[in-house]
Amino acid sequence: MTVCRDCCCGNARKHPGVDHDGQLVQLRESLPAPHRVRVSECLDECAEANVIVVHPTPAARLAGARAVWFGLVNTDVTEDITAWVQDGGPGVAPMPAILELSVLRR
Repeated sequence: MTVCRDCCCGNARKHPGVDHDGQLVQLRESLPAPHRVRVSECLDECAEANVIVVHPTPAARLAGARAVWFGLVNTDVTEDITAWVQDGGPGVAPMPAILELSVLRR
């Protein structure tokens, strides 16, 4: 998983009601090894801040799965994303309908 944190994502001035640091802690605590939660600079989707990209496992990628980009991840959807990743994520587990609302079409 890649979490955008730069000019807009993770910016308390742009999203003052969001605990950005707490969101990152929550993701890391919910997704221990073998999962990886990494932080990236701008992913160039500033209008959709906060942006999270969920990457498929290597085996799922070989089978054709692709990364899924989520935008406007400023609410409890964080828990829905981590639950999906825990279930297997892209190419392994069906995406819950609630997450479809946050998918960025790239």
